[in-house]
Amino acid sequence: MTIQQKALRRSHNNRMVAGVCGGLSEFFGISAFWFRLAFLIALVPGGVPGILIYLLMVMIVPKE
Repeated sequence: MTIQQKALRRSHNNRMVAGVCGGLSEFFGISAFWFRLAFLIALVPGGVPGILIYLLMVMIVPKE
């Protein structure tokens, strides 16, 4: 039995802007739609929380 370790990476295939939501969806195994919706909801109260989190993820999470 082998244990596969998944690494969090920005997706090259499933991307709209920088691949953060696609990478999160591949890592957690759920649809990228839910991560995109979460970032969209975080944009509603003035935009700053959603943009800051997304930009931090772009800088921290490496590319595929």
